[in-house]
Amino acid sequence: MKKALIVGGGIGGLSAGVALRKIGLEVDLVEITPAFNVYGVGIIQPSNALRALDSLGLADACMERGSPYGKVKMCTATGFMFTELGTPPFGRLPVHNGISRRILHDVLYQGAQAAGVNLHMGKTVEAIDNTDTGVAVTFTDDSTEQYDLVVGADGVNSNVRNLVFGDYKPRYTGQSVWRYAFERPAELETGYMFMGKQTKAGLIPMTADTMYMFVVSAEGEDNPFIPEDELVPRLRSLLDEYSAPMITNVIEQITDPKGVIYRPLETLLMPGPWYKNRVVMIGDAVHATIPQLGQGAGLAIEDAVVLGEELAIGDDPQAAFDRYMARRYDRCKMVVDVSAQVGELEQLEWQGRLPEGANIGALMGKTLFALGAPI
Repeated sequence: MKKALIVGGGIGGLSAGVALRKIGLEVDLVEITPAFNVYGVGIIQPSNALRALDSLGLADACMERGSPYGKVKMCTATGFMFTELGTPPFGRLPVHNGISRRILHDVLYQGAQAAGVNLHMGKTVEAIDNTDTGVAVTFTDDSTEQYDLVVGADGVNSNVRNLVFGDYKPRYTGQSVWRYAFERPAELETGYMFMGKQTKAGLIPMTADTMYMFVVSAEGEDNPFIPEDELVPRLRSLLDEYSAPMITNVIEQITDPKGVIYRPLETLLMPGPWYKNRVVMIGDAVHATIPQLGQGAGLAIEDAVVLGEELAIGDDPQAAFDRYMARRYDRCKMVVDVSAQVGELEQLEWQGRLPEGANIGALMGKTLFALGAPI
């Protein structure tokens, strides 16, 4: 295998570009947007995500430009801390790193450029002729190219997945997440999560000077659209139940509707195998998870690293893809399933119907500990 195409220039796609260049493949990457314009505010990088980034040579840049911190302090709506959560640290790597999505994308983009990935903006795949010896690709600009490998990293609504594997639809979970960026107060020394009776809210460092808030709410059975002029008042009203000073001190700062990033939470797990002939899928395209464990981006980076490691062995590509599946499927399924279960239990708790014996914190802690296992 000499030449690969990656479809999608997000976190997984850029990571895959670096991973495949490390093993000597020529790599083209196509991204449908005409310019990199990152959607979102901030992101949590658990230690397992940092471990994967470290194998690509990019963890140090993320930590230098982000904000390393320890376990997340779990608190009541009044601010009383009752436990802490986090994946085990790995050597010099911290429990977490908080980072702006734009900064993370810059780190990955610069890493891909330095590695020699050929980046093509404003186009994507139109058609795929996928055989057991190679892939003929037609792009949206009517150009064509032949590849030994195509990596689908084009997100939860993946076009590559639809072209090669058929139609799989993500499922709305009944919850949505709201995010907003603020200046970081001096007392925010780590990540915090506050558990309300109808929502949960978190404060996460992004840099030495900035942080972001996330709020998870239940928005009903339908996937709700919220008009822009309702975003600020809706978000502020969700915070009415919190009296913790860290929350109340920032509510009045929520003023810009364009600064409110609102997203209904969807989940998807495509059955294995995640490959067919010479097309293989990674990231949200096959295992989109809701952010209850903060693992979505980390899993995509892990996918890229594992795929590169298995292809580096240099034997039959199908054997490499089988090993990739053996290392990835159960781990990713665990995160998708447990995240969805946590989301369901949270909604039951907000409705006063949490089953007897259910322990959301214990479930999260057990799963985060399991993610400390080698990938």
